[in-house]
Amino acid sequence: MVYSLSTAFAIYFVLWWVVLFAVLPFGVRSQAEDGEGAAGTDPGAPTAARMGRKLLWTTLISAVLFAIGMWAFRAGYLNIERLTKLMGIPL
Repeated sequence: MVYSLSTAFAIYFVLWWVVLFAVLPFGVRSQAEDGEGAAGTDPGAPTAARMGRKLLWTTLISAVLFAIGMWAFRAGYLNIERLTKLMGIPL
């Protein structure tokens, strides 16, 4: 089975979102930790989210993971027979 371009894009899209949610908490300091909360805001709100950096790191990490996955698929490590045998599911 060969992946079409749309299938590869869909896999990358889902992977990108999963990695984004894993990267979001890195480096975040709350207003309570920094002691510079603005009046009327939640003390747990971040002082500087740095979303540009996080989006860049998310894209880079996702690209590396996607490339490793595609390499493993093309090398035959991610075929249905091997995965079902690994999980103990009869084919």
